[in-house]
Amino acid sequence: MTGRNLDETVERRRRAAIAGHTGDEDGARELLGDLDANVRATALGALNRLGCLSSQDLLTASVDPDPIVRRRACTEATSWNGAVGDPLDPEIAASLASLLDDLDDSVVEIAAWACGERPPATPSTIHRLSVIATSHEDALCREAAVAALGALGDPLGLPAILEATEDKATVRRRAIIALAPFDGPEVDTALERARDDRDWQVRQAAEDLSP
Repeated sequence: MTGRNLDETVERRRRAAIAGHTGDEDGARELLGDLDANVRATALGALNRLGCLSSQDLLTASVDPDPIVRRRACTEATSWNGAVGDPLDPEIAASLASLLDDLDDSVVEIAAWACGERPPATPSTIHRLSVIATSHEDALCREAAVAALGALGDPLGLPAILEATEDKATVRRRAIIALAPFDGPEVDTALERARDDRDWQVRQAAEDLSP
């Protein structure tokens, strides 16, 4: 990309961002179809800020060819037509869940996080999160999936969280925190083991959950 083209792209992205703060829906929507992924992603956020982002806009962004836009679609879904903790439109929730199978690890990570922000989740989504939490090659994806399972608090996700308590330290810490909504002998055993973990943050997380 030449310097001139880069400058023009930066300017379009700036216009998209400003549109979201000035009520310029038409300007943001025009840039939603820009050739540059960063511009499209910024326009998507601008439309959501304005309360003008449609379900079709989100669905289209979730299958964008560039992971930058797919990640932004996940992020915007957490505040679209509601707030964190509010049930999400089933069609949008399904599109988020489909991104758990994305070929780009960074998209999988953000999709996992987003799935945990708008409960409840379907059993199939819990299953996919559990698979990611216990077997994904990328530790950040495993960590995000474990966190999502904890946020959702669905008993179907508990076995995966318990398994994650024996993963690498960053995932173990997240898994211990994710046990907060659950109880039972297997949870007690995991917390007891974590109190003697070699990682001090894992030990601290377990102590914080102690009665």
